[in-house]
Amino acid sequence: MDGVPSLDPGSPRVLFGAEMRRLREAAELSQTAVAARLGCTQTQVCRLEKATRTPSRSDAERLDRLFEAAGGVSFIRLYQHIIAQPGGPVWFRDWTEEVEPSALVLRSWDPLLVPGLLQTESYARRIFNLEPRATPQAVEERVEARMRRQQILDRDNPPFVLVLIDAGVLRRKVGEAEVMCGQLDHLLEVSERPSVSVQVVDPECLPGLAGAFMIAELPNGQPITIHADSPAQGHVTNDCEFVASIQERYEAIRLWAYPERISLKMIEEVRREWT
Repeated sequence: MDGVPSLDPGSPRVLFGAEMRRLREAAELSQTAVAARLGCTQTQVCRLEKATRTPSRSDAERLDRLFEAAGGVSFIRLYQHIIAQPGGPVWFRDWTEEVEPSALVLRSWDPLLVPGLLQTESYARRIFNLEPRATPQAVEERVEARMRRQQILDRDNPPFVLVLIDAGVLRRKVGEAEVMCGQLDHLLEVSERPSVSVQVVDPECLPGLAGAFMIAELPNGQPITIHADSPAQGHVTNDCEFVASIQERYEAIRLWAYPERISLKMIEEVRREWT
């Protein structure tokens, strides 16, 4: 297996790519020629056509101008179908659909919660239930999306996942004691996998107070990509200066992390407190 999940042939993003390729070939344009008109690279055009890159609104608008609604195709309408799909905001879908599934190594830091890749269904549901204006349908869609996201851990060749969490996360009550017991049990279980490492960070680690983030190392010489959290909208980027800044912060936080063996003992001890 190459580690990249198969795409739903009926998804709006796959349809967007298929129509883009069909019209490009009908117009006898190369991917390079289309890239020049979109203001991107040939590789990005290739990824749009293969549905391994989520199109932006500007991509859709430029394609509509380029092909002038040939065959009745509206790329802006296809784009609107893409962003209407359930399971989370578009900016995060780019990360979970394009970056995470192809990552070789994922490093994460979270000062407040167990990171999404390691959350149990009950823990995640409690978090989403308490979101402002949460509806039952939206909660279930987000829980399902989070569980699907975790499927990368079960691949034949999963990414290395190196998790740093603040010690306070172990005692931060998310749901009833049963939920917390289940979540800490899950952390202990998943830590047994050779591809997953969980380390607890001393609560006096001030460099970690800036917020949660993830660092993805990608194959084939692709640039390291960062996802940094915020309450309203996350930031996904491979900007060199931003990446370097986050990498430095990760190393500063890691200096405050307990060795994995000690971290797991800490999780076991706190788990007993929740019993």
